[in-house]
Amino acid sequence: MYRHFVRPCAPLIGLALVACQPDGGADTTAPTAAPAANPATASSSPTQSLTPLPGMESSVPALTRATTVLMETTAGDVTIEVYPEAAPNAAQRFVELVESGFYDGVPISRVVPGFVAQFGVNWRDPHRTWQDRNFADDPTLFALERGTLAFAKAGPNTNSTQVFINYAENNRLADPQYNFTVFGQVVNGMDVVDSFVQVGEPSGGLDQSRLWRDGGAYLESLAVKPTMIERAVVRRPARVER
Repeated sequence: MYRHFVRPCAPLIGLALVACQPDGGADTTAPTAAPAANPATASSSPTQSLTPLPGMESSVPALTRATTVLMETTAGDVTIEVYPEAAPNAAQRFVELVESGFYDGVPISRVVPGFVAQFGVNWRDPHRTWQDRNFADDPTLFALERGTLAFAKAGPNTNSTQVFINYAENNRLADPQYNFTVFGQVVNGMDVVDSFVQVGEPSGGLDQSRLWRDGGAYLESLAVKPTMIERAVVRRPARVER
């Protein structure tokens, strides 16, 4: 059972965001920013919704739109809903990265059972240029429940490309000292997320610096291979025939 306290934590090597995990380890995620595509272009009505953080029930916006992303992995398919009204900057960036092909061929680089699964390092050109394109934080309004997604970061306004999926309720990460912001959630395939292979250090996963520098050679050298995202695509709403 995890302890209900969070130790202070420090950033890891590279452009990584560190959030403390329940057993005292550290969470790392890398961020990126740039001009954005409008996620509303592929929006439909949400099939599910998010839960407000305790005490924020009267402050959260209504979620009337959702962009559906299909993530095809070597473990199976995962369907994600992205809510632009929940976290506009994060939703815009994630959809833009998906549409650019950034997540295609990317490993699930960190898996901490009971905590998070993280991905978002692409060392290939031209995708690696996203590493240093940070975007501004959104307000933290919704609970970090099992299946929700947030960008990892190394401090305020350092969101970039790395994203984590929560395996459990991690609302402590919404504290002002961390300020991780939910922008979407897995609506189908959470069993697939549960089956992601744990690689690298038990709490830190694969070496982010090596992934950014030469990910192909690094992955080839591993005795235990990570789960890979084969392709991520935005699912367009079906057209209504008239």
